Amino acid sequence: MQFFHALTLIVPDYDAAIEFYCTTLGWQLAEDIDQGRKRWVRILPPGAKQGSLILARADNDDQRAIIGNQFGGRVGLFLTTDDFARDHAAMLASGVTFEEEPRHEPYGIVAVWRDPFGNRWDLLQLT
Repeated sequence: MQFFHALTLIVPDYDAAIEFYCTTLGWQLAEDIDQGRKRWVRILPPGAKQGSLILARADNDDQRAIIGNQFGGRVGLFLTTDDFARDHAAMLASGVTFEEEPRHEPYGIVAVWRDPFGNRWDLLQLT
């Protein structure tokens, strides 16, 4: 059996990313292992058992240049929920910036938001 384990998200700073995702959004810090010049930092959305993010600190100019544009300006990350209204309200209360009002699409309710590093996400409740 195969399943998706993780996706790397390049960030400017480990601790700033942990602060946003784990403190502000309430994600779980699954692993934070010091490896000398870098850390293995793995986070999961609340209640998730798989499908984690690996937070990787940019360590050169090329990597720093793509922070916030890792998906070429498109939404590249999709956070699903079983209660859009609850999670949308909680994210707004935590200071998350949404680019739009929630909209209904054939596949569900969706709204685009950005993390503090410029990455575009969908908050999505599938139908």
